[in-house]
Amino acid sequence: MNHAFLLPRRSLLLAAAAAAGLALAGCATQSPSLAEAPPIVFVHGNGDTAALWQTTVWRFESNGWPRERLHAIDVPYPLSRDEDAKPQPGRTSAAEHMAYLKAEVDKVLKATGARQVVLVGNSRGGNAIRNYIYNGGGDKTVSHAILGGTPNHGVWAIPGFREGNEFSGTGPFLKALNAPKNAAGDEVSGPVKWMTIRSDNNDKFAQPDGLWIGQKGTPTNVTATGPELKGATNVVIPRIDHRETSYSPVAFEATYRFITGKAPARTEIAAEKSVVINGKVTGLGVDSADPKTGNFSNNLPLAGAQLEVYATDSATGTRTGHPLLRKTVGADGQWGPLTVSPGAPIEFVITAPGYATTHIYRSGFPRSSGLIHLRAERMADADKGAESVVTLTRPRGYLDPARDKMLLDGAVPAGVPAGAGVASAKVKPAGGVRSIAGEFNGERVVGQTWPAAQGHVVMLEVSQ
Repeated sequence: MNHAFLLPRRSLLLAAAAAAGLALAGCATQSPSLAEAPPIVFVHGNGDTAALWQTTVWRFESNGWPRERLHAIDVPYPLSRDEDAKPQPGRTSAAEHMAYLKAEVDKVLKATGARQVVLVGNSRGGNAIRNYIYNGGGDKTVSHAILGGTPNHGVWAIPGFREGNEFSGTGPFLKALNAPKNAAGDEVSGPVKWMTIRSDNNDKFAQPDGLWIGQKGTPTNVTATGPELKGATNVVIPRIDHRETSYSPVAFEATYRFITGKAPARTEIAAEKSVVINGKVTGLGVDSADPKTGNFSNNLPLAGAQLEVYATDSATGTRTGHPLLRKTVGADGQWGPLTVSPGAPIEFVITAPGYATTHIYRSGFPRSSGLIHLRAERMADADKGAESVVTLTRPRGYLDPARDKMLLDGAVPAGVPAGAGVASAKVKPAGGVRSIAGEFNGERVVGQTWPAAQGHVVMLEVSQ
């Protein structure tokens, strides 16, 4: 069944969430009370990290979900292979991805004593969920499957074009998953309860033109309806982007209602009096076959990295005292735990051989979390002559000039294309070491410029 919630402006998306909730109430199944809340396993997308689920986990906690029953996996090699059947260093096949998810579900079931889990996936994470349920025994261990922005019918569906890739709608992987499950032609089957969440037209990986796959002007044979599955509850929310199909407040509202059969008490994040944060320091891989191709994502610990953490002034980004933490990261990559003041902005500084000294400025943390993952960055060759290099980054969504209000160093960021296709914007400010602010839809993160000539890069990371 399809539910479209059409609103004129992004500022009304929370109202869309409420409308979605009313529509879903009739087709969601009732779950146990929160005292018996089922464990949830969150599965991130291609090239992404468990850290993207941080705010979603906080929203579940803010509605009484026990923290110990919320699990976000961190796939060591999160990128898919160019050709699924051919080994590729630093990347996972669909089968390897599914096996990793299966192992995590087994671990969660053992730890919690539960009979089943709920699986919530974004993008490629949904591929692993579907593969596990149909080919890995997940039909017995999964009660609900929620897929946000999953390219269920491909990012492209062009006969003869890269059909060995996991994201080809005409390739063997997706064709097998999409095979009819009954006489009605449904693409899903019970006993698992299925829901998809998609954008009406703003998902970069569900577009009729091949712009975002480097094939501008070539029809993809995929439309905005690509993430839907026949037989599932299919939710449509206006103007959300590819990542917002999972990580936004409106996606949380729809997910919560589908699992529980009722609306959440709140979609905002409730603050805690005591906040303890932790996470993992990671780096970047280099394609061993051709180092000139540059960096690629992995979620492996960056052992030996040096980390310093500072409280900062919210108005200037300057440090307000001595380091809150100074640590050499061990083999597990864990950098905490660290107790911080609720809501106080933070600067993380990572130093590691082969990397730029990376300054990550964040808004304050309202709640405790073990998902504060930090990635060391390398400086691009084109940036090495700059006085300073500062990037506004939004891990849980994209930047859309037609939809979002954003400023970087007091100006609208240049070079950000329309259509929610990029998640960061970069400037190279002059003027020596000074304050610099990034703003996105009301959230303001202030840091300091640091000299690029001395190997420093600055990241202003928004949480929404």
